[in-house]
Amino acid sequence: MTTATEPRLEADGAAPTLAAAPSRRAWPLIIAIAFLSGVGMSIVLPVLPFITLRHISDESRLAWWVGVLEAAYALSAFLTAPLLGALSDRHGRRPVLIYSVFGAAVGYLLFGFGGSLWLLILARVVQGLASGDLPALFGYVADITPGKDRAKRFGFLGAVSGVAMIVGPAIGGALSRISLDAPVLATAGVSALIGALAIVVLPESLAPENRSDSLTVADLIPVTAIRNALARPTLRPLLLGTVLLSLPFVFFATNSTVLAWDTAGWGPAQVSILLTVIGVCDIAIQGGLLALLIPRIGERGVVIAGAAGQAVGCLGIALAASWLSLPWLLAGAFILFAACEGGTTAALQGLLSTRAGADEQGWLAGGLGSLSSAIQVAVPLLGGWIYAALGHGVPYWLGLAAIVTATVMLARATTAPAQASPARG
Repeated sequence: MTTATEPRLEADGAAPTLAAAPSRRAWPLIIAIAFLSGVGMSIVLPVLPFITLRHISDESRLAWWVGVLEAAYALSAFLTAPLLGALSDRHGRRPVLIYSVFGAAVGYLLFGFGGSLWLLILARVVQGLASGDLPALFGYVADITPGKDRAKRFGFLGAVSGVAMIVGPAIGGALSRISLDAPVLATAGVSALIGALAIVVLPESLAPENRSDSLTVADLIPVTAIRNALARPTLRPLLLGTVLLSLPFVFFATNSTVLAWDTAGWGPAQVSILLTVIGVCDIAIQGGLLALLIPRIGERGVVIAGAAGQAVGCLGIALAASWLSLPWLLAGAFILFAACEGGTTAALQGLLSTRAGADEQGWLAGGLGSLSSAIQVAVPLLGGWIYAALGHGVPYWLGLAAIVTATVMLARATTAPAQASPARG
């Protein structure tokens, strides 16, 4: 671990010591793991309500139990992300990735063969506890990528996840014609296959000299890990900006279908088309445009421009939800808001990774994972109450205020080069 006053930052943005050939060999498998993670999260969406219906007697409680299943996953991920991120800093990325992929396989098997509602909940808990692939992936990419190229690679992984989120429901819908359990069991099999490939093919990315020296109790406590990350002067404004930007997006992700129905009268077919268009735009931005923009305007420029695009999109949604029930306005605002989020997030991840030491990438990703999971547990509940009690547009007016605040904060925080700050303790 780094000293109390000098975090081990990478010289001139250079990546740690994984050789070029192993890096080229690892990258396709990293892409496969990221794709699997996205498919695994989305493949169950077409069948989740129907699987749940088999185990409840009151159909009016379906939405509640689906919410419980998703909350069980998010809460478990919140609890485990810092630990798995810190373990990847201490013992390497490879064992954590292998554990996560095989753990996901066990969770999907439980879900596929679950004979009761409580087994379904247990399966989602197991999947959440195994969700350390994202912090370890974040750390792995940071290990093998020079600092100046990380945002592009994070963006590419975001595009891969975007493709997976589009492909997953399509695969789930096709396999559901065989049986409701087929999509989940297929994902379990693919997870096991990727795990086996990782054991045979995936090299370790974190050199021994770049590993942290110890694992503290604080690394096991999500709130403490988040607090320690926020205590870093160089990380704090970027983390707070990330949180502020994610608040309206998480609510949009959980509420857009309801808002489309209330505002424009759209049904599943129209919403599905809109979400597909959003996914394609997100893929184009993260998979292509981001690589062109970063060399020209830098990560800071991408963050500011992306946040500005999100602000305009959020304003359009708020107007459509409050006063102007115009379907074209709502559709355009949805697309602009959601598409800009992916590029902004990737650029922010790149900035954050260059402000932590080589032995802290997993810890940082774990803290980000816990923040994300906490937001996914709390924001939909709060946003749903505001939507119903105060008005359909109110959450988006509040979201617009959060985006503007984040943009100002991030603009100020990224005007000067990052200064060294005390390492975690």
